[in-house]
Parts: sequence; C-alpha cells; structure tokens
Amino acid sequence: MDKILEAVVMSSYPNNVKQGLVRRVIEAAKQPMDSEQCWSMLELSTKLYLLGDTKYKREIGKEVLEVYGHYHPEEFEEFFNVRFLLSLLQEGYGPLGKRSHYVLDYIQLGLQFVLESPSANSIFGLLRIEVLRKVCERPSLKQCAKISKLLTQHPQCIPMGKHQVLFCQQLIRCIRQFQCVSEAEEDIMEFLEQVNKVSGLLQRIWRTQTSAILPSLKELFTIISSTEEQEAPSNALASVVQFVPLELMDGVIRNLTNDDSITDVQMMTAISRMIDWVSWPLGKNIDKWIIALLKGLAAVKKFSILIEVTLSKIEKVFSKLLYPIVREGALSVLQYMLLSFQHSHEAFHLLLPHIPRLVASLKKEDSNSATSSLEQLAELIHCMFFRFSGFPDLYEPVLEAVKALPIPNEDRIKHLLGQNAWTSQKNELACFYPRLASKSETGKIGLINLGNTCYMNSIIQSLFMASDFRHSVLNLTEGNSQPLMTKLQWLFAFLEHSQRPAISPESFLSASWPPWFTPGAQQDCSEYLKYLLDRLHEEEKTGKRIYQKLKESSLMSQTVEHHYLNKTLIEKMFGGKMMTKIRCLKCLNVSSREEVFTDLSLAFPPPDRRVRGSTSVLPVEEIGPQFIEPPESQLMGSPWIPRKAPVAGDPASPPMPVETLSFQEPGEVSNPLSSNAVGVDAAKDTPSAFGEQACAPKDSRSVPDLINYFLSPERLTAENKYHCEKCASLQDAEKVAELTEGPHYLILTLLRFSFDPRTMKRKKILDNVSIPVVLKLPILVTSEETEEACQHGKDRPAPGSGFMSVVYDLCSVVVHSGISSESGHYYCYSRECTDTIPNGQPQDGVPKPASDKQLDFEIQWYLFNDTRVSFSSFESVSNVTSFFPKDTAYVLFYRQRPGRQSCPLHEALAEAGCLHGEPSLHKDLMEAISKDNILYLQEQEKEARNRAAYISALPKSPLWWRDFDRDKDDDSSSGGCSPAAGGGGSSSFHGLVF
Repeated sequence: MDKILEAVVMSSYPNNVKQGLVRRVIEAAKQPMDSEQCWSMLELSTKLYLLGDTKYKREIGKEVLEVYGHYHPEEFEEFFNVRFLLSLLQEGYGPLGKRSHYVLDYIQLGLQFVLESPSANSIFGLLRIEVLRKVCERPSLKQCAKISKLLTQHPQCIPMGKHQVLFCQQLIRCIRQFQCVSEAEEDIMEFLEQVNKVSGLLQRIWRTQTSAILPSLKELFTIISSTEEQEAPSNALASVVQFVPLELMDGVIRNLTNDDSITDVQMMTAISRMIDWVSWPLGKNIDKWIIALLKGLAAVKKFSILIEVTLSKIEKVFSKLLYPIVREGALSVLQYMLLSFQHSHEAFHLLLPHIPRLVASLKKEDSNSATSSLEQLAELIHCMFFRFSGFPDLYEPVLEAVKALPIPNEDRIKHLLGQNAWTSQKNELACFYPRLASKSETGKIGLINLGNTCYMNSIIQSLFMASDFRHSVLNLTEGNSQPLMTKLQWLFAFLEHSQRPAISPESFLSASWPPWFTPGAQQDCSEYLKYLLDRLHEEEKTGKRIYQKLKESSLMSQTVEHHYLNKTLIEKMFGGKMMTKIRCLKCLNVSSREEVFTDLSLAFPPPDRRVRGSTSVLPVEEIGPQFIEPPESQLMGSPWIPRKAPVAGDPASPPMPVETLSFQEPGEVSNPLSSNAVGVDAAKDTPSAFGEQACAPKDSRSVPDLINYFLSPERLTAENKYHCEKCASLQDAEKVAELTEGPHYLILTLLRFSFDPRTMKRKKILDNVSIPVVLKLPILVTSEETEEACQHGKDRPAPGSGFMSVVYDLCSVVVHSGISSESGHYYCYSRECTDTIPNGQPQDGVPKPASDKQLDFEIQWYLFNDTRVSFSSFESVSNVTSFFPKDTAYVLFYRQRPGRQSCPLHEALAEAGCLHGEPSLHKDLMEAISKDNILYLQEQEKEARNRAAYISALPKSPLWWRDFDRDKDDDSSSGGCSPAAGGGGSSSFHGLVF
C-alpha cells in the first residue's frame, strides 16, 4: 500500500484525481493490517511530512499519520519512540544541507497519540532537555515560535526546576535577536504573531512558577543594559515586560535604582532602550514600567541620567503619537518626561517645531483616540507655557495650533507640575540619606530663616499668595528702574518655578531691610510690611513706572484709564481711602480730611466697653458659609447728612432738623455719647449695629467687632479737645472715620502689642479673635455711585451720599507665637483667592464669580513656616489660638470680591488674565532659574552618591536575583526578621526583594 500511495503522490495526475486515489488508500488504512505494513506507511508519511516539497504532499503525510495514530496506536507508539525522536532533534531528517524545518511540527503532531503510552514520560523527559538545548543554540524566530507552540500545547515538556529558570533566561536571549526585516504588512503581522507566541509561553510558565520571574527580569536587564554589543536588542523584548505582574514593580525598581553594581552608563543604556519600547504595538503596561524606572531614578537623585535620556529620546517618543496603535502608551511616557523636566525649557523646546504638524494630523484623523490625545496634549502644552514663559516668538505657532482646545486652570497645572517633578519623588531609603531634601507635597516652596527673619518670610509668602499682586509683579518688564521691585520679582519667580524645597531670600532681605532694625533680632512683621509697601510705592512714584497691564485693556474709558494709570502698583493692590470727619459739638461745624491707607490698624476696645452694639455707620458683617449667593450692594444713609425738614404737626418728627451721629441696637438704651450729642432715637432709621457672629462665645471678640470699634465715633474732650476754626477755640468734638474707597487687598493689623508703663515693655494682648472667612465692609459712595448702584434693583435713596457693603474673602493670616513683639515666632496660613470658580471657564469673556461655599471649601489652605510648607485648612486657622494660647492672629489679608458693580481694577485684571494668560518672565530671569535648578539637581545627585555609605553600612540584603542561582529546594529560610526573609512558599514575591 505504501508503494501505491507513493506512486499516486509522485504522479503527474491532476490534484483532484490524486485526491480521490489518496482517499481510497486512507480508507483502506483504517482496516486491520500487519505491523510491517503499518511501519512502511508510517515511514512514508513521515517522509512526505518532513521532506515534501509542496504543501499538498505535507498535508497527505499529516492525514496518513493521524489515521495510523488513531487506528493503529500500538504500531504508532512503537514507531514514535524516544530514540527516533532524539535522532530527529539532534541530527535532523533528510540529506545533509537540506534538513527538514518541520521536525518540531512533526513531534507536536505525534505527541497527541502517545500521551497515555508507557513511553510518554520518557518522551517528555527527552523533550525537556532538548528544548532547553534548542533555545541555547539561539534558533530563529520561526523555530522559537514552534517550540513555544509545542510547549504551550504540551506543558509536560517544559523544563523543570533550575532548568526552567535557565530556559526562561535563554528564551529571553532568543527574543533579543528577533528582527522584522520586511516592511510588508503581512510580514509584520506574522512577526508580531510569532513573537507573541514566544512571550506567551513565558507568561504561562510565570503563572505556574512565579519563582522564575525575577531571574528572567535579571536576564532582561542584563541584555538591555549591555554596552558591549554594537547591535541594539530587539524591541520585541517589550513583549516580555507586559506579562510581569505589576505588584512586583515597586520592589524591582527599588532594587535596580539602589544597586551600586549598576553603572550610570548601563542604567542610561537600559532606560533608553526601554523608552524605545513605546513603539512596540501590542504591549501592555510598558509605559508604566518606563515611568516607574524614571521615577525611581529621580528618587535616588540620578538626575544626570534623566536629563540625558530625556533630551535624547523625547522627540522619538513624541513622533509615536502619530500612530494610534502605540499612541496611548507613548503619550503617557511623553507626559511624564515633559512634566518632570522642570529645571529647564530645553526638552519642551525640542518639540516646538513638531507640535503644529502633529496637532493638524490628529485633527485630520478625527477619531476618539485622536480627540482624547489632542486634549491631553493641549493640557501638557499649557503646563509648559506656565512653567517656561517668556518665549512668545517660539510659542506663537504652537498657541495658534491649540487655541481651540480646552485650557486647564492654574490649580490643575500646578497639581500636575507638583506631583511629577523629579524633586517630588520619594525614596524609600531616604531615611539613610538625612541631608537629602525633597520639595513639599504641596508644590509650594519655603523660605530659609536667615536668623530671626520669620517675620519677613511670613509677609513675603502672604504677598506671594496674593495672586493678583504676584501676577502683576511677575509681569513687570526688564529695565523698569525699580531695584527693590525687581528683586521682589526675582524672589517671586523663584518661589513659583524653583525645584528647591526652600530658597534663601538673603538678597531681598538686604535690599528691603529697614535701617532701624537690629540685625539678628526679632522684629514686628507689621512694621516691616508697612515699610516694604511704602518703599515699593515711593520707588515707582518717583517716575520709574513699570505696571502697564491696565493700559492694554480696551474696556476702560479714558477717564478711568487715566485715573488708574496714575496709581502705583501698591496703590492699585493695597491702597484704600478714608475720610476723617470732626464735628464741633458747639457750632456743629464739620471739617473733613481724606487720606490713603494700605492697612487698617485695629485696636482692641477697652475691657469695660461692650463688644457688640458698636456705633459704626454701617455694621461690618461676618458672612458664614451658608450664604451662597453673591451679595448685592447695600446702601445706607450717612450719619452726618442732613435729613429733610420735619413736617409741622407730625408727631413722629423731631422739632428741628438733626444729624444722626450713630446707631444703636433696637431695644437697647441709647448710647450716652450719641444721646448727649443728638438726643434722638435713631434705631427706627437704621439696622443693627453689628454683624451676625457664628458660634462665638458671648464675650469673645471678632474681626467685625474690631472694625466696628475702629469706625465708631470718638469723643474728643478734656486734654483731647478739638480746636474749632469757626469757634476759634478748643471745643468738645466728635471724630468719625469713614472708608471711601475699598482696597483690592485689605490688610488688617490687630494691635496686640501695647506699651505697659509699669514694666516699661510692650505687652501682648492674647485675646482670641474669631476670623470670618468672608467679610462685609461699609464703603461710603458718592451720589453718582449711589445712582449707579440703584439701577441694579435698589430703591432710590434720599439725596446725598450712602454706604455700600463690599465683600472680602480671607486670603492670609499671619500668626505670632509668643508673648512679646521682641521675641517669639511668625508663620502664616494662606490660600489663593480668585474671581473664577475652580475648573470654571469664562463665559462670554466674563469670569464666573465663585460662591462663598466654593471659596470656603474648595480652595486649599497652606501653612508656611519658614522652610516647611504643608497643607492646612480654615479649621486650623480658626482653632490655632484655642489649641495654642500664645499663637494669635496678627496680620490679616482679605481680597475684595467683585460684586454687581465691579471696580475697573477687577475688570482689567480679569481681562488681562483672559487675554494674556500666565505671566511671562523675561529670558534672563528664566535662564537664571534654569541654571539654579540644574545646579540643585547636581547638588542633590552628588549628595546622594556621597552618602551611599549609609546603605553599605547596613546589613546586606541579597540582590533581587541572587537566591535563584541555587535550587529553590535548597533554600532553608523560613521567614522571620532577617533582611532576606520572605513570607514562605514559592508564591511569596516579597521575600525576593529588598
């Protein structure tokens, strides 16, 4: 029968004729036949399968083998023996030089018919040895794929024990040489399919034998870190990493980055080749491993490696965004590389020429992947604009390309920059590097105390957190002829962009030092603040103007523009106006004087004076968080404006025209001062004279109480009599202060220090003062302003002037800890208040105002304590004195909230922010920051290397692969507290790493 089959196959008959004849032979083979005939048919079918020069011949050989395997199992088992298989695997089949390439396929085909035979175990043992020998010979990709297919279908043939670890390592060595030389799509797909078969075998082995994972990774790292081989290893190695369990990542990365035996060149080579893996199309989690290793290197301060790798590879990673199949992973790696490279603009600027083309390509693609990537790329670009401003000529084409894409808000940008900075990465071995500092988790930067300079540090941080003032200072141009303001600009720029956890304000301290301050001694922060603002104001006032942002706004009228351009930056931000009126109680003549202020100094009422029931013209109110809607203007009558003449016979009218000096609470006895001066009950004409207090003790004081006391009338008698020009003599009088223009930032100083004549020292008032997060302040408005405010739905008031409530949000609280102004310590709580809600986008060009609730609960508070910066909360601000009686609020910063009648400054700031975005620093300043950041990274890296002795002095832990150089059965460790102890059992990963 074998002769007939061979004649048919070799004949020149058409294939359909041959197929019919072969069918008959196969059907006949299903019948019983002698052993010799079976053996002849098996030899012929083996020859056809292994040496057939056409697919048709191999298919016939396969069919015959399967028939004899099914219907003649005993003969098949006798034919398919260990000696025959050994000969096939070691010597091959066929004439020399034309050995068959289908030996592994043949073995896989025959194995299914001998699985239950007595010789099965011998065959499996033979194959375990032979497949290991095969992979050690570095077979081609096609042969490796056949080995993987064979072992995947018959896992009994996978090497065991130490041989299994060696098999995995050698298989990785084979993957290293896989290359796809063809660019045809079919060839590429076949290449990927075969690689996945090989790496899939590793996954199968690792699932059942986790002890083989880490030695395999050791071999992988050895390959990619090798600097001796000229040809780079195949990117197909990426297919291996995707199957490594992510729970091993931390331990593996930690040991790699802290292994002193790995040189910088080796590490740089390894991470460079890993970054090339982003082009591997079917990999999963590859980007996670790349980013983890980059973060690990940052944690151990190996910045020189990170810098060189980023600059050499970032353009290649960026180019992969064009290909949807690798876009997601490439974008993740690109985001980290850019967001972490914060010391210099060099990496970002390498991408600038390529960004417009990529954006255009993604828009043209019009897919979900492209749309998502565009939004993420735009967010990344705006982060870079924020971080590296000052290059408008380079950024203009990029800005034009992404102008239609969403813009992240400043909080989001700072969050991304803060969490990805190299200096933000934590090293688990940092306890052994005591001098290595890292940037605060808040992303904020501290200030070094230069010897009792906490008073200055607290004031600088409070001014820096006043975002409108900070942006204005950072926007100042070069050559502004204002040396102190320039130094403040540099200090703010470093606080914004430095990679250091804290910077030294030495240069600014020497420039802003009040001449009467004693070096090294504690000073009054309020006194320093007044001096600093006055210096900055006078410096600009003398003609060295720098602030030009408002002039660029086209929304301002010529009158308003002229009014505000005549102001200095300090006046615009902190300047308010106050009208002081004195009325002679004899002739009732009133003299008035208007003066400017940059802060209000609030004295404490005498102990015998009631806190509530103050006599201000319009009560200062504390607004609790329950008030959500923005407040409307509240107009009240001025106390010293004559009312209309009484109507004769009206019993409710006083007998003569009067002037109301003050108000009283309904139901209370009139204040003696007011009744002596006026003699009328004004309660029915005015509201309550105090704001509502939230949860305050009965006798406690609050900021509104102190302001009401400040604004209440003062009697000038006895030695303080007033010289009336009309009377030409000293007379009793009353003095009252009225705020006529509210500052953009309201600074309140609580006068806690008073001179004690008995001890001849300044003592401190330790009374707890409750601080409202939102405050209403009465501002005197003119009749024109009153008319304008009434157009917003208010009833028309009586002719003359009135008061309007202006709302302020708490921004900063400077706290003094101690009992004397000459000693103690200053620190501050701060947050950034803005006109727009978090994550809000302007609508129709107008920022959406933030509600009280959002301002109260969504804006993060920070605690600045010299070099230490931490997250905080308003609850901590409110309770600090309750917990620490000597820690009391001293200087408060409030920011005016724009109401229905926004001042031109608010409108100009909002428009400037909308049109121009983040402040752009000039190039000299940006270069200075970049150089200092590079210097800091170099310092940190040098310090980390110098202190490697801390680790070497510790008890040694085995390297993460060393235990696998011996058989796991020889490992007698049973857990415990030794550095190498694990959890016991082969499934415990953590015993294998440090």
